[in-house]
Amino acid sequence: MTALADENRVGTDVVAALRSAVRGAVDDSTRRRAEYSTDASNYRVVPQVVVFPQDPDDVEAALAVAREAGVPITSRGGGTSVAGNAVGPGVVLDFSRHVNRILELDPETRTARVEPGVVMAAVQKAAAPHGLRFGPDPSTWTRATLGGMIGNNACGPRAVAYGRTADNVLALDLVDGTGRRVAARAGAGALDAVPGLGDLVRGNLDLLRTELGRFGRQVSGYSLEHLLPENGTDLAKALVGTEGTVGTLLEATVRLVPVAAAPVLVVLGYPDMPAAADAVPALLAHRPIAIEGMDARLVDVVRRVRGASAVPDLPPGAGWLMVEVGGETLDEAMERAGALAADSGTTAVGLFPPGPQATAMWRIREDGAGLGGRTPSGEQAWPGFEDSAVPPERLGAYLRELEALMARHRVDGLAYGHFGDGCVHLRLDIPLERSGDALRSFMTDAAHLVAAHGGSLSGEHGDGRARSELLPVMYSERAIEVFGAFKSLFDPRDLLNPGVLVRPRAIDADLRRPAARPVLATTGFAFPHDSGDLTTAVHRCVGVGKCRADSTAAGGFMCPSYLATKDEKDSTRGRARVLQEMANGTLVSQGWSSPEVHEALDLCLSCKACSSDCPAGVDMATYKAEVLHQTYRRKLRPMNHYALGWLPRWARLVTGLPGLAALTNAVLGLRPVAKLVLAGGGMDTRRRMVTFAREPFRTWVRRDGADQVSVTPSSRADDQPLPAEPARPRVLLWTDSFSDALAPSVAKAAVTVLRDAGYEVLVPDHQACCGLTWISTGQLEGARHQLEHLLEVLGPFAVNGIPIVGLEPSCTAVLRSDLQDLLPDDPRAVAVARETRTLAELLTAPAPIGPGDRWQVPDLSDVTAVVQPHCHHYSVMTWTADRRLLTEAGAQFSALAGCCGLAGNFGMEKGHYDVSVAVAESSLLPALRAAAPGDVYLADGYSCRTQADQLADVQGVHLAELLAAHLPTAGATTPGA
Repeated sequence: MTALADENRVGTDVVAALRSAVRGAVDDSTRRRAEYSTDASNYRVVPQVVVFPQDPDDVEAALAVAREAGVPITSRGGGTSVAGNAVGPGVVLDFSRHVNRILELDPETRTARVEPGVVMAAVQKAAAPHGLRFGPDPSTWTRATLGGMIGNNACGPRAVAYGRTADNVLALDLVDGTGRRVAARAGAGALDAVPGLGDLVRGNLDLLRTELGRFGRQVSGYSLEHLLPENGTDLAKALVGTEGTVGTLLEATVRLVPVAAAPVLVVLGYPDMPAAADAVPALLAHRPIAIEGMDARLVDVVRRVRGASAVPDLPPGAGWLMVEVGGETLDEAMERAGALAADSGTTAVGLFPPGPQATAMWRIREDGAGLGGRTPSGEQAWPGFEDSAVPPERLGAYLRELEALMARHRVDGLAYGHFGDGCVHLRLDIPLERSGDALRSFMTDAAHLVAAHGGSLSGEHGDGRARSELLPVMYSERAIEVFGAFKSLFDPRDLLNPGVLVRPRAIDADLRRPAARPVLATTGFAFPHDSGDLTTAVHRCVGVGKCRADSTAAGGFMCPSYLATKDEKDSTRGRARVLQEMANGTLVSQGWSSPEVHEALDLCLSCKACSSDCPAGVDMATYKAEVLHQTYRRKLRPMNHYALGWLPRWARLVTGLPGLAALTNAVLGLRPVAKLVLAGGGMDTRRRMVTFAREPFRTWVRRDGADQVSVTPSSRADDQPLPAEPARPRVLLWTDSFSDALAPSVAKAAVTVLRDAGYEVLVPDHQACCGLTWISTGQLEGARHQLEHLLEVLGPFAVNGIPIVGLEPSCTAVLRSDLQDLLPDDPRAVAVARETRTLAELLTAPAPIGPGDRWQVPDLSDVTAVVQPHCHHYSVMTWTADRRLLTEAGAQFSALAGCCGLAGNFGMEKGHYDVSVAVAESSLLPALRAAAPGDVYLADGYSCRTQADQLADVQGVHLAELLAAHLPTAGATTPGA
């Protein structure tokens, strides 16, 4: 038998034993192993099997099987570890799915007892009604688990006030590598929990006192200083930061702290980051809650990606300190903020009391790991030297020497971090495409620099595979031996997370990126920001896992299918990992047609929310379209690609012949017939067929709309320049296929509103489809043909500077984004994208484009609305203009976060219905059930209105319809026009 076959046999035996012993899921599929082959680091280690224990008993059962087989064990929470702490070759235990309960929360003792898979956000939510919180708060707090934070000794911005995770852990219950249950506490007898531990400590008191615990962020290695008698002989704290190498956590008791009553954010501007760092020691004397450093170039990235409105007005500077101070009242906090600013050494001061601007600043900081994943020049930046730390008084000097080191190695990155603790976050554009040589060279030199400043290679995220090999640069040979002895007491067979901290893997071993081959997008999307390479594009995913957070609670839309299933395969990150494995080619080996790829992408709604919510800029909808395009190019496609992908063709056909729409609706209104058609078209038979308009908008224009719109041949648009002083500004109303053939009332209402706003409404004499349904089904050649025709129709108006108003958000988004990706060399595409606007964008724009002072928005003060922003609207155009218009009109409304769940063709397709409904239950359906009689359901998206109609029997209205219904006189024009 070959070695490979023997390895597979042993693996199969282990999997069978796990399935027999564990009640939770045991998954050794290649797709699942691909999803768990990496975390948020540079490393790729494919596990044999992934286990999802149901409870602590399941955990112990899985550990027993692995020990018996001699198979390595890696514990995993949210998978956001940046140093390769949460990947391993044997069994991966995912605690986040089920072992995630808050067992007890006691506001009197200010403690909580939790399971390791509980997400920190859940703890904060449970503690908030009592005025309490868990102190440390890493930027990934919305998806990071407490077990992961304990494993890596996470800290976050507010560790200045509340300490590290180790400082907030009171007790741990775990199973060590021998199967022994260890109750780790502090005080007399703590060292007796593990035989030989007391002797190890007593024999090395001098080393523990001199080499360890020298400053607050010395996290690298094992924090054995907590075992000293003067530190309370605290075994629980000593086990924090051991990265799963000495025990598997089952339960933790943690300390909670009071929430600051009135935090005020002080933003201080400095000439550069080192100058900002120089000011930190003086600010620490004011006992702030947090001191964060932020590079001006990181802020520029936010402005470029999210728009200028995403960044509040900041004081002048090229580097800033974000300093949070608290008080019992806002006045007290403001007084403390003023005193701190006086000692800041700068006059560039901004004060942000609690509110939207302070929230926006903290969001920039929280998204730093993703935003820092690209340098200002657009190069991919990698973790590895992610969170070095030095004593705060050394930080300015350290940063200056670090900048010089980066210049010598010709690498760049955006620095930010917890400057109050001397901790610097930095991702660097080290060229990893071919090898890890450059990584090794830089990391070695950087380790010596950190050591020279008395610092730590890791300031909060652990050493993992990224830094463990370099620990001898920081510690003496004897200290390294003590770490090894400590590990051996708990895990003598080295089964727990091997290759980390003790007997480490090389820092340039197991790197993911060098093993990935280029996968060029030959005839699909051009991926212009990634050199036309899908591999480069999918490696934008650096694993920060924001797609796993409850985005609806935070006001985002990503990732709706993960919110419904809580399965890693349905997160944006999980899908990206499978695509990365496709680029590797060894595990997922059949290229575009790999079943693992299609399984991973099946429940992607193509909502494009990741394109805006993911701080790394992952656009899974684009990747999915490319995969479908390449898979079915010149092949027979699934039936729904023809039924739904060609829907605009069928709609034009049905509504183009007199009487055919009425006949079709009548026939499809018969439920047995509708089910046959749905089944034959690859759709779910629980859905209802669409209703075709008896009179599409294009017919209405020819018959009844001549006095309201100007039908303009697109071929003569260039011959009709704007007059020098036009009586009315002109606007082109573009009616997409949905607004024309399925919802013409929307287009008619838009005509009414635009005329009332003082516009001459132009309508082209030819229909122009954007190809949206072709794109979502991966028929990119067909989409390109549709868009080429669209440019012939709309292009002349756009190059003439005539605004184009789109009504269907998903179609409007195609003109604003996908159009230029599919036709990158056509200058008309740039013009159309530039001139295309939503209705709200046009109506809120200043003159001469918008109506300006010529028009008064209708009074909507009698309107109470549940509003569903369309995903593409939110992601591509943003919903800012709509929010502003409704607010100025006096409407009372609640804007939902999250997808409606239908998402174009997704919710119609066979096999997607249950997930579609589950997504709707995330926000839409509960909001509709809670709405009062008479409340309006406002949704510009045809899909959003269809979902509400089919699942809740609620009829939605478009913004154009709402405005038209509230005009003083329906169809009124501007006085004197």
